[in-house]
Amino acid sequence: RYAILSHRWGAEVDYKEMTRLMKMEERKRNEVRQRSGYQKIIESCKQAMKDGYKWLWIDTCCIDKRSSSELTEAINSMYRWYQNAQVCYAYLNDVDESTFPTEGDHDKFAGSNGWPEWFMRGWTLQELIAPKEVEFFNKDWVHIGSKQHLEFELQTITGIPYEVLTSGLAGKRLSVAQIMSWAAKRKTTREEDRAYSLMGLFGVNLPMLYGEGKNAFRRLQLEIIREFNDQSILAW
Repeated sequence: RYAILSHRWGAEVDYKEMTRLMKMEERKRNEVRQRSGYQKIIESCKQAMKDGYKWLWIDTCCIDKRSSSELTEAINSMYRWYQNAQVCYAYLNDVDESTFPTEGDHDKFAGSNGWPEWFMRGWTLQELIAPKEVEFFNKDWVHIGSKQHLEFELQTITGIPYEVLTSGLAGKRLSVAQIMSWAAKRKTTREEDRAYSLMGLFGVNLPMLYGEGKNAFRRLQLEIIREFNDQSILAW
């Protein structure tokens, strides 16, 4: 039993820093502890303990990205890890209010189509769909709603049918193009992650080749064609 975090990356603390924190000189240790990413780890751990979980998984500090084999395994397993978590904490760092935003605000969220930036990132698509339970928190870690109770608002924001939001992809007759459409406006920092972040949604695996650029998406298309008898993938 474990909880898992979904969030927008910022000034994070990585695996190497987290495992060596107590061995650092005090100046460096204090610098790490001042980062927003460190506070995010602390607050999400507090929430997990409050909810009765002994384990919390966070991508920033639980993957040793120095190891290419560990990174590949983690990215190929990510959907399953989110799916198997008892709860996913979705941290919306740009929401100040103590209620979930139910209407688009293009002044406040100008760079993300009028909604919190979490909804415009590539990796958070599978992190919304895969877990059974998703609990949303604002920037101060105030609980502002759950996936089960916000399915209609989430459908409006993401275009994902509420049946998928409430019970996942299993057993749904969805075309490849429909699933792809949910990711169309989402962004990733690395170009390759546009493809890698979709693997779990289609149940396919790919070796990680950062530096390959647009070829990652072509490899994803070929793998999907091999797996499914659905030519709608070619529309993308």
